[in-house]
Order: sequence, then C-alpha cells, then structure tokens
Amino acid sequence: MEEQPVFAPGLTARVELAVGDSDTAQTLGSGDVPMLATPRVLALAETATVAATARQMPSGLTTVGFRVELSHKAPTPIGRRVAAQATLTQVDGRRLVFEVHVTEVPASADVPYADRRVVAEGRIERMLVDRQRFLSAAFE
Repeated sequence: MEEQPVFAPGLTARVELAVGDSDTAQTLGSGDVPMLATPRVLALAETATVAATARQMPSGLTTVGFRVELSHKAPTPIGRRVAAQATLTQVDGRRLVFEVHVTEVPASADVPYADRRVVAEGRIERMLVDRQRFLSAAFE
C-alpha cells in the first residue's frame, strides 16, 4: 500500500433493517426462535462499519473484518426495525476500531436516540488492505 488514507476517529454511519423471516435465528440456523439472529445483527453492524469509511476509501483499498466483540442483549421480533450505528474510535496504522450500537427503531421519531431499546453493542476491528493483494493471497 503506497498511500495510507487518513481516517480520523469520529467517522460514523448508521444503517437500518426491517426484520423479516430471512433474518431470524430459525432461518439462519443459529437457534430455533423466530427472532432477529445474532449473525444478522453482526452483519448489520459490519455494514455500518464499512459505510463509515466508504466515502474516504481510496481506490484499490478496502477493509476486512479482523476481530469482533458483540453482546446481543435483546430479542427483536419480525416486523420491527433496528438500526446499527458504527463510530470509528481508534486508528492504529492499518487497524480501525469501531464501537457499534444496534437499537430498535421506535414507531415514533420523538424517542431520543439515548432512550431507544438496545439490541446489541460491541466493538469491531477492521484491517485496511490492498484489495488485489488480499484477493490474490486467498488463492495462493
């Protein structure tokens, strides 16, 4: 990697999901309840981390998941909406550390973010890599 992008702590992104049948533990095989599955919560949180750096990502570079710590704290039934927010909190060379919070999206927009039901929270680390080198290494 010749050119190191400058990512500063504070970058953030938020993505939403309407929980459907395909998002449940029953469907994904991570349990036998018709509730939002932990693997789907993680995927949503990772999507938010990718979105947080997407606008500043130079051509030819990308980030890949490196480490995850996630606590899935509350069940979410089909039909509800959840939002994952990722905030870049630390940059250590190529390692990017994000705090992630997944909350239920209330029916009323009047509910402040701090008062929303917490579905999951944790930390996701991603590594900045050269896309071509990363893909090539997978087939060596």
